[in-house]
Amino acid sequence: MKSIIISGISGFMGYNVSNYLKDSYEIVGLSRDKNKVVNGLTYEEIYKMRLDDYFAFIHLAGKAHDLKNTNNDYAYIDANTNLTIKLFDLFLKSKCKIFIFMSSVKAIADTLEGVLTEETEANPQTPYGKSKRAAEEYILSKKIPKNKKVYILRPCMVHGPNNKGNLNLLYSIINRGIPYPLGSYENKRSFLSVQNLNFIIKELIIKQPKSDTFNVADDKAISTVSLVKLIAKYAKKKVVILRVPKVIINFTATAGNFFKLPLNKNRLDKLTENYVVSNTKIKAQLGKKLPLSTEEGLKKTIQSFNIQNDD
Repeated sequence: MKSIIISGISGFMGYNVSNYLKDSYEIVGLSRDKNKVVNGLTYEEIYKMRLDDYFAFIHLAGKAHDLKNTNNDYAYIDANTNLTIKLFDLFLKSKCKIFIFMSSVKAIADTLEGVLTEETEANPQTPYGKSKRAAEEYILSKKIPKNKKVYILRPCMVHGPNNKGNLNLLYSIINRGIPYPLGSYENKRSFLSVQNLNFIIKELIIKQPKSDTFNVADDKAISTVSLVKLIAKYAKKKVVILRVPKVIINFTATAGNFFKLPLNKNRLDKLTENYVVSNTKIKAQLGKKLPLSTEEGLKKTIQSFNIQNDD
């Protein structure tokens, strides 16, 4: 059985990807704490190794958005750029065949007009986006040997069972019967079911198309109001959608930055911004449809929240 190394295996994506691939490949986890994984290595150990015995390296580890804005730029550079450089250099020196780097759409744009494609010019604004873009640029600057394949994936907002984030916040609001106050905002944004992400990663490993960069998203972008209605539907709750004037919402969100309110500026932007991501290129390369529609993927996530709430 071929062996695959997955960095960040104890995280949300790492947990899901490893479980999806474990029946087809021997999975070796890479973590700062070796005790967190059954079959794993620490970074200190792998820096001293060659990767000749491994078929593929899936690099998921990194530092995500710091919603509290308490960390400086270097924390992102160290976790997202420098770590990627070290691991990619190990890959290039080895006989390992495939390297998959989990970047982000935020490496290209933090805000978006129109649809994000692979041709969209990169202009990241946050330390997170800049650190991911710097890692991409390093990978793209290197000549890839003919016998190796390198894939840079840029996911939009990933969700799934055990996911923590804004979907949990929306679910909590609706589950408690609290009216949703942001009905005056009209937007469209893309999501990505972790099941679709798992599928894409496995198909790349199996088919090994030419090295390239791909945006990854579900097929259909939806509005946050539509998302709220879906959550209510699958949580079997009634929801009241209020059209509170935007000036009041914006004032409340600004105050939330200082007084630790449930709604702050960052969360408001996440819930109401337009961010539509095209997945045309990755689907054309794989020649297959994604296994889950946008609604089916969200249904699975919402139903997992129901189970957690019952527990």
